Amino acid sequence: MPEACPVCGQAYEPEPGFYWGAMYISFAFSTGIMLVVGFAVYYLLNDPDTWVYITAVAIFALLLTPLSLRYSRTLMLYLFGGIRYDARYAASRR
Repeated sequence: MPEACPVCGQAYEPEPGFYWGAMYISFAFSTGIMLVVGFAVYYLLNDPDTWVYITAVAIFALLLTPLSLRYSRTLMLYLFGGIRYDARYAASRR
């Protein structure tokens, strides 16, 4: 991940250790993924054995981890970093 936005120059790490809080957001995303996959396996496969649940949840959790981490960092910046997206500013920089 670059140190700053190439368009507006916003620093992606406002202070050292800023993204420790993103771990909690990522945990919430992972919990949501596990619940959705668990319910989908239950309803689509008619309550299979326990190993099917574990395998399906593990595969989806591993595949979606990069996406979860990226969005948790983005939410951390927007919620606690004071970042606001200005489409007009971004368009004028092009």
